Amino acid sequence: MRLKINITGVVQGVGFRPFIFRLAEEMGLKGYVCNDAGGVAIEAEGEEPLLTEFLLRIEKEKPALSKIFSLRHSFLHDKGFNEFVIKESDREGGIRVSILPDIATCDKCLDDISAKSNRRFDYPFTNCTNCGPRFTIIEDLPYDRKNTSMKDFRMCVDCEREYSDPSDRRFHAQPDACPVCGPEVALFDNKGEALSRKNEAIEQCVALIKEGNVIAIKGLGGYHLVCDAMNEISVEILRERKQREERPVAVMFPDIGSIKTEALVEILEERALCSVERPIVILRKKKGTRLPDSISPGNDTIGAFLPYTPLHHIILQRLQRPIVATSANTSDEPIAKDEDDAFKRLSGIADYFLTNNREIIKRCDDSVVMIVAERQIPIRRSRGFAPLPVILPFKLKRPVLALGSYMNNTIAVGIDDKVYLSQHIGDLETPLSMNFYEETVNDFLKLFDIKPDIVVSDMHPRYFSTIFGEKHYKDKLVKVQHHFAHILSCMAENDIQKDAEVIGFAFDGTGYGTDKTVWGSEVMTASYSGFKRSYHIRPYRLPGGEKAVKEPFRTALSLLYETFGDAAEFELMSLTEQERRFYLDMIKKGVNSPLTTSMGRLFDGIASIVGLKHNVSYHAQAAVMLEQAALRSDENGGYHFNINEGIIDLRPMIREIAKDKRSGVSAEIIARKFHNTIIEMIISLSESLRNETGINKVALSGGVFQNAILLSGAFSKLQERGFTPLIHQIVPPNDGGISLGQVVAGNFQS
Repeated sequence: MRLKINITGVVQGVGFRPFIFRLAEEMGLKGYVCNDAGGVAIEAEGEEPLLTEFLLRIEKEKPALSKIFSLRHSFLHDKGFNEFVIKESDREGGIRVSILPDIATCDKCLDDISAKSNRRFDYPFTNCTNCGPRFTIIEDLPYDRKNTSMKDFRMCVDCEREYSDPSDRRFHAQPDACPVCGPEVALFDNKGEALSRKNEAIEQCVALIKEGNVIAIKGLGGYHLVCDAMNEISVEILRERKQREERPVAVMFPDIGSIKTEALVEILEERALCSVERPIVILRKKKGTRLPDSISPGNDTIGAFLPYTPLHHIILQRLQRPIVATSANTSDEPIAKDEDDAFKRLSGIADYFLTNNREIIKRCDDSVVMIVAERQIPIRRSRGFAPLPVILPFKLKRPVLALGSYMNNTIAVGIDDKVYLSQHIGDLETPLSMNFYEETVNDFLKLFDIKPDIVVSDMHPRYFSTIFGEKHYKDKLVKVQHHFAHILSCMAENDIQKDAEVIGFAFDGTGYGTDKTVWGSEVMTASYSGFKRSYHIRPYRLPGGEKAVKEPFRTALSLLYETFGDAAEFELMSLTEQERRFYLDMIKKGVNSPLTTSMGRLFDGIASIVGLKHNVSYHAQAAVMLEQAALRSDENGGYHFNINEGIIDLRPMIREIAKDKRSGVSAEIIARKFHNTIIEMIISLSESLRNETGINKVALSGGVFQNAILLSGAFSKLQERGFTPLIHQIVPPNDGGISLGQVVAGNFQS
């Protein structure tokens, strides 16, 4: 394998390249290290376990004077290096910007806030050049204090001395501050009445959490809604007020030891938890966990993360127990970042507000990752990662702006060989999210000083992002098919070269097809310049259209009708006879029942047939329940399917699932056999296309590949059969990665 690493931080002029060279030589790895425009680039080849050890040792054994602000890594196919060398510095393209993501509090700043003798003892805005806010406080370039939200705070004599001293670790730390001259916190009730300030406010906040209250706490990129994670009543109250019935909420723990008490933590999961990015990491719960089930109802996993600001550390050290720390918003709205906005939108949810007088310029949600197949897979790429660039294996011909999709939206700008993806924007469903979207587009064009020659959108005519492109960039607009963009994003981040081809599996819930129907199970051969749709599942109808997303029983009924016709096994469904006739009539006549090849809806429909979930309270909940059920079984069997003239006919599978259900086979076994069937389908189609085309690389993209069983199973079996599987490790497989693919498409199709 090849491990590709890009590091930003204090990594030039501190002996970093010789350190990497000596480490690689000691471990017998081949490849190179070089300085580049953003920091240090490393490519190392060897056996995968050795590369994992190499990655971990870099962070543990790095030179004393070096500081890592970000470390992006991905495991890729090898190039065949013969030795390990220190290459000449790569300065091609120059440094366009110097915008770093927000960086978790460093150990030395933690020492400062923990020592009673230190003037920053318990100061919640402590930072230095090695940590603290960056992206969320910047207004303009260059990154100087006057161009950040710290411009309103004049440094005191002591801070000014640190800021001006080259030997001090706060030398030119733009957010530098202390209790004398910097921002301060204040506590309010939900009517806007001030209660306390500074340390007293923090102490009172901690006491209120212990009493079971819900607190809105202003962080780096917006507010969190916080409560005691061990208090089931508090968690239920937060859920009820936020109208988040069953979707899992994230839990922030005081330290890594407290996470290990409640969850299973593998070595790469621990690395992700403790990394400077401090993402939320999806972990398996331990049996007997003390966390209430209401944290993630009916789910064997939790989203856990560690404190990443001094304020979080101070609060959690006093509590010595985990807290729920979920984005402060209501469904489908962006996270609250301003005081007026927070009081307006959150006063019916939070009992109290712990706010501060440092303005958040750019709202930025927490990032979410999971470890699958020994790879770090982004689910939401935001704080800690944005706006670091994805480095392309080629140079773009012209500047490109990509407008993203509809769900999990991000936008991107591309210049030279770099694509800068925005923070997570979310679903473009509400006026507030649309405003946030437009704000982000304008921000990125200004920050990166780009006037795009090409603008790329999805093909869907009713997506807000598409309409926005038609309104503002009609003469420059290129529309790209949704699933092709998915595969392009996977190709680009996996260093696929210009003339190469891949077999692509793009599995998701919805994508507008070239035939104007709803696609979602696309198997293609693709290059950067185009694609050929080779296979897809047999189309079925969605009675009620988008309503089927929230009511999976509709999809289940359609799948059963497609399989059994009028003799369908309707007794498997919990519908009245009148309801059955109504929906069946819609399906037969095609009334408000569009055709689809959606793999995402297939997962939903199977979950309903099995009896796991007929109605959902959040997107893809039924599919999540199906995966959770499958994780509780070690069944290795599967079901039958047919492939004929490009159509994947899953009706044999539906017949066998119905038979198993009627025979009393458990939902867990059926769910596992279903997953095994889809994995086998991927392998079978890959082999058919390899025999036909000679292509050996297989790209897996789309939101369905957030399913750990599907991704890990397909990945390992493809490797066993001699394929090179390509999966996402830098951008999400879901629509959050679409903008990267759109930039690439704009470059090759314009």
